[in-house]
Amino acid sequence: MLTGTFVNVAAVLAGSVIGLLVGRGIPQRVSDTIMKGLGLITVYLGVTGMMDGKNALITILSVVIGAAAGEALDLDGKLTGLGEWLEKRFSAGGETVSVAEGFLSASLLFCVGAMTIVGSLQDGLSGDHTLLFTKSAMDFVSSIIFASTLGAGVLLAAGSVLVIQGGIALLAGFLAPVFHYGNTIPEMTVVGSVLILGLGLNILGVTKLKIMNYIPAIFLPVLLCRFL
Repeated sequence: MLTGTFVNVAAVLAGSVIGLLVGRGIPQRVSDTIMKGLGLITVYLGVTGMMDGKNALITILSVVIGAAAGEALDLDGKLTGLGEWLEKRFSAGGETVSVAEGFLSASLLFCVGAMTIVGSLQDGLSGDHTLLFTKSAMDFVSSIIFASTLGAGVLLAAGSVLVIQGGIALLAGFLAPVFHYGNTIPEMTVVGSVLILGLGLNILGVTKLKIMNYIPAIFLPVLLCRFL
């Protein structure tokens, strides 16, 4: 059931190691340009993933209610605290790159969005790993770039991939009838794509959204699709 997730974790680990090894040899201006390009690609993935929805009201309510819940739970603050703890635990003295920043940015990029949700659901519901294998190839390239610019925090984000994607796949296996109800999966995909668009804008420096606080929104279509 978790084959796709394990391949994705391996891809992130391998790409991160390569990025850490070559990072010092990449000029800053080249790294900055590559990061902006990655931000544009992230925006593209977000926009294209928003095309499958049938009911905009579900997206609106999911984002509004999910954001309120995320703020109340302070998910961004808790994940930031975890990243800072990891930074203190694993950083060497004198490092200029924040492990917390790398961990947060990479975790959100690898774990939020249409491919993560749909791929993990397919992995758990039908054992189809195709989409997660495709995502693994993309994450491999992204982790090289991220690790070369943001450091060791990207390597640690492989744990986020394992927990979040694996958790969705396992949960899907137990709740298959719920996820197959109506347009639940397409609407979850749309909400996730809205968040990945926000992440892309963050990477480009256009916004400073606390994307982690919007995470509950992804799962609200499971409930809302039964009433709207």
